[in-house]
Amino acid sequence: MAPDEHERFEPPPEGGRRGSRWRTAAGRLDSQPALLAAARTLRRRLPGDERFGDALSTAGASPTQVLARGVSALRPERESVAQELGMAGLQLWQSLSEAAGRGHGNLEMALLFTDLVEFSSWALRAGDAVTLELLREVGSATENAILAHRGRIVKRLGDGLMATFMSAQDAVDAALDAQDALQDVAVDGYRPRMRAGIHWGSPRKLGGDYLGVDVNIAARVSQAASAEEVLVSAVVLERIDGSNLRTGRARRLKAPGAPRELRVLRVQRG
Repeated sequence: MAPDEHERFEPPPEGGRRGSRWRTAAGRLDSQPALLAAARTLRRRLPGDERFGDALSTAGASPTQVLARGVSALRPERESVAQELGMAGLQLWQSLSEAAGRGHGNLEMALLFTDLVEFSSWALRAGDAVTLELLREVGSATENAILAHRGRIVKRLGDGLMATFMSAQDAVDAALDAQDALQDVAVDGYRPRMRAGIHWGSPRKLGGDYLGVDVNIAARVSQAASAEEVLVSAVVLERIDGSNLRTGRARRLKAPGAPRELRVLRVQRG
């Protein structure tokens, strides 16, 4: 009796076998160490962030970041040449986009940086337990002031932080309130002295962080401040009500990367 037609074995078509062989070969090439090394070398030599594709750089909603998340998900279980090359293309595109914007974003805001003066030397003497207690007290005082003035804490930087505000007035008020709040903070006989710098600009958003020229300037303004001083760029002063403030003499910010025309001033309550 002839076997049932549905039970007959039919070998796969030649094209199917050929496609399977191609996929197997491509899979081996995709994880070949020499090709992986070459792809990573290419990324290091391309302009832009060679680490583009990590959780920080792909956390946003821009088309490039969405595509990067998709590329990251292609072969999550192992290293992949295709993934590296895909990220290389997106890295280059992101770099060209940054260059077109010349390090600036589309949204203006106030950028605040703070840190504690001579904190590291004290922390070495005080020990970890006391240092941690002080940082908690300082964090509570400064962060409450920032949030009370509608600020957003971008990141904590050891003994300081970076925050953004949609209003220059809010940024200045928050910094001054934080300084006032720290007057009541003392741990083991030590009273922290904070300095703060504020600049107004349009930073580039990268995931949950901000990058670019204006971020660098804001950080330089903070570094130029003295203990218990709030230093602002002249462009910030133009955007606030200074009737209840006293300001110092404007001076040029002499710092690497700072524009020659940039002027900074000390502000304090009158």
